[in-house]
Amino acid sequence: MIIPTPGVALALLIQASGPTGGGSFAPLAFQIGAIVVIFYVFMYLPQKKQRRQHEETLKSLKRGDQIVTSGGIVGEVVHIRETSKDGGANRLDDQVTIKSAESRLIVERGRIARVVNPTNATAKDAEKSAT
Repeated sequence: MIIPTPGVALALLIQASGPTGGGSFAPLAFQIGAIVVIFYVFMYLPQKKQRRQHEETLKSLKRGDQIVTSGGIVGEVVHIRETSKDGGANRLDDQVTIKSAESRLIVERGRIARVVNPTNATAKDAEKSAT
């Protein structure tokens, strides 16, 4: 009787078991799920938070605020004409009249890229510096 060495025995054992059944789908599904969760947490949630904050800033826009449009025009809000009477539905379609140098322009509220100097923040800063 011949006793095989451990390496030969392992090779015979692997060969005797035959080919594997092709693996299972579970590890692949787990990897795909992990990638989806990572994209959701690191990309979608921060964008959603930033978009919501920007919309709140635009909804609180008032006369005297310094703004920059998406086209790069810097101006001061002169008048806001609200198109919706119920006060809520889609306030990003409202027309905002701005004054830039000697010109007056009408832009949609949704096309305002950022508010540079909101009037209520300026008043709060003046109160803090006075005390």
